[in-house]
Amino acid sequence: MCQRGGSWMPSEITRRTALGGLTSAALALPGGRAMADPALEEAARKEGTLTWYVAQVDSETAEKMGRAFTARYPGIKVSVIRTTGQVAFERLSQDIKNNVPACDVFSTTDVGHIPALRRRNALMQYVPPEATKISAAFQGLEDPGYAYPTTSTLMLIIANSDRVKAEDMPKSWADLLDPKWRGRVAFGHPGFSGYVGVWTVQMRKLYGWQWFEKLAANKPRVGRSGNDPISLLNAGECLVGLGPLSTTLLSASKGNPLQVIYPTDGSVVCVGPSAIPAAAPHPNAAKLFLNWMLSEDFAQLCIDQRIDPARGGMPPVPGARPLDQVKLLRVGTDELVKAVPEVIEQWRETFG
Repeated sequence: MCQRGGSWMPSEITRRTALGGLTSAALALPGGRAMADPALEEAARKEGTLTWYVAQVDSETAEKMGRAFTARYPGIKVSVIRTTGQVAFERLSQDIKNNVPACDVFSTTDVGHIPALRRRNALMQYVPPEATKISAAFQGLEDPGYAYPTTSTLMLIIANSDRVKAEDMPKSWADLLDPKWRGRVAFGHPGFSGYVGVWTVQMRKLYGWQWFEKLAANKPRVGRSGNDPISLLNAGECLVGLGPLSTTLLSASKGNPLQVIYPTDGSVVCVGPSAIPAAAPHPNAAKLFLNWMLSEDFAQLCIDQRIDPARGGMPPVPGARPLDQVKLLRVGTDELVKAVPEVIEQWRETFG
């Protein structure tokens, strides 16, 4: 359990996980199930708005979530600022440096951001009532009183199922080095995407940086967001690549020719924590929103978008394997704090 400078990752990831589902119509309906103090609701409505810096979901999903919160708590508008994880952190850091508070809730894809903010006393202390309902799979990943896991996904291999035959699908990370994928393999950038940063650190642990040097010889297409490879595969510009399980499944559910592949050498676990900045301009609305992000309502919205929520007691994400059937790879927070900046520099030196 993470204290100041501690680790977010337990020694083992429990095999028990409980996740849930919902129809898309519920995105517009108030759920009414999240616990909240009536006095807090009243104070939040007086503030009337909150600003959410979010990297854990795509822009369309984030806007839907914001509207669902407003439907649940009428009179409180959510201003969504969706960027990649590293950009969101840099924006928040500049807000803090310039003493111009703008962010009310910060949802990142890099758990290493939390201890960095804690060292600056930049997070508000708050315990959401719904935090008691965190799934066993994510218990021990919170920084109690300051930050809580709200979403999770796996980084794995994705392929264009229309253009890659089943027998030709890559089975491991090593298979992406095959010359047959030269110029047709897609990645995000660890300097922009928190999840890609976590994956890069784990791959360096597995195979050393020489794996990336070999990858560079295959002339990969490198975007920014971890979701950029999905767009390249859907367009047929690339055939295989690295992608988040959540947004890949969501895109496939809309009819796009995407296949998720659980690598034999392991899928990388990426947890998305959320917290309230100490200088949040709308602190009551922020508390209400963070509590809602741990509620059954939010968990159902996540599952409908193929995202693993932090809350327990729900059925699995459609199209995903149970975690006890997946080889999982994970990196602790302490290691990420040190290693992510290192791999960003190595990446730029190798890929330009």
